[in-house]
Amino acid sequence: MWTILEARDAAKAIDKLPPQVAEKYAFWCAIVRQSGPHGLRALKSLHDEKLSGKLAHLRSSRLSQQWRVIYRVEADVVTVHVERVTPHDYRP
Repeated sequence: MWTILEARDAAKAIDKLPPQVAEKYAFWCAIVRQSGPHGLRALKSLHDEKLSGKLAHLRSSRLSQQWRVIYRVEADVVTVHVERVTPHDYRP
């Protein structure tokens, strides 16, 4: 079983998500809790991928064409840290 920790900014953004995106985020969380990041990669619709450049330590999953979950994984403690839930804009 995996644990999901949400950064304060991510939690605020999650509270304001459009209903369809909030539903997809809940689905994303269920997959992570059950199967971890490997479960996300198995679902092609989420387009889970490693980011590059300054954000190379992070991963991204699509909630919709516009919305992304930006997260990092701590495998040694079985934890996924949600850094941001944001429209498609990767500027730090």
